[in-house]
Amino acid sequence: MADSQQYGIQTDSMTLQRFVLAEQKNHPDASGDFTNLLTSLLTAVKAIASATQKAGLAQLYGIAGSTNVQGEEVKKLDVLSNELMINMLRSSYTTCMMVSEENEELIEVEKSKRGNYIVTFDPLDGSSNIDCLVSIGTIFGIYKKRTDGDATLADVLRPGREMVAAGYALYGSATMVVLTTGNGVNGFTLDPSIGEFILTHPNMRCKPKGAIYSLNEGYAAAWSKGVAEYIRTRKFPEPGKKAMAQRYVGSMVADVHRTLLNGGIFLYPATASSPNGKLRLLYEGNPMAMIMEQAGGLATTGKMPILDIMPTKLKHQGDRKAPKAHRPIDQPLK
Repeated sequence: MADSQQYGIQTDSMTLQRFVLAEQKNHPDASGDFTNLLTSLLTAVKAIASATQKAGLAQLYGIAGSTNVQGEEVKKLDVLSNELMINMLRSSYTTCMMVSEENEELIEVEKSKRGNYIVTFDPLDGSSNIDCLVSIGTIFGIYKKRTDGDATLADVLRPGREMVAAGYALYGSATMVVLTTGNGVNGFTLDPSIGEFILTHPNMRCKPKGAIYSLNEGYAAAWSKGVAEYIRTRKFPEPGKKAMAQRYVGSMVADVHRTLLNGGIFLYPATASSPNGKLRLLYEGNPMAMIMEQAGGLATTGKMPILDIMPTKLKHQGDRKAPKAHRPIDQPLK
């Protein structure tokens, strides 16, 4: 057998699909639907990655001429990404309902194509950065339908603790998918030469202590006293302690990914104009919280775990303060 290293090619790579199939073997009663769901989702991610790379040439930059349910101007690449996610998931025959940042209402799958999974997603997080080539991403959470018959709103408005999987894709210098199925966190990088995601970051863990805090300090005047004091102590610690550095991209996927790899804390504090924060619980806060907890970190509002929040509405419910942090936070947020 030829030595794969001789040619710079790995002949026994652990692809994401192979990884999920291996996990499936641990569940004898598995139907294979979850594997099919992830395969379809990854197809959408690959298509979005391709569109992102050639967005300028394909004239996908700029405004599509409408606003989404959050009141944000919708970019052309947003629209394309949303349609890719919806169509790929619908055609997987594994989903019954979807929730997208770009859609006001629940997305119901026609009966002939329904399965037992519900997917919540932000098809293109950080879209305000599209035009300036900053890293952007896709965030998703997966639930299993728990009611008999047709899926209802009650199947969607559930704590994040009930998710069966969560992940994100990061479109930057490389395309990477970070995934948890409730058994740790693993990172897979897209090899464009074969069109497959390869396991490059097995068993990702938060560092016990980080040196970076990440948030938009432009809103400092609107923070609560507790948050302002917490950040002050990060910047101006007690004598003998080192101050934390500040890094903020403005794309949640990019900022959380850096925090996951390098340690530290990511926050989006509440302000007077956004008393519940601006990160949306169902398709931003919950998936990222599950990833952080599975990696040994902490995801909290400052008063309770994000994954324990009971959603009360489909849209606009934010995770108040919503920090994702290294383990442990030195002091509680008040």
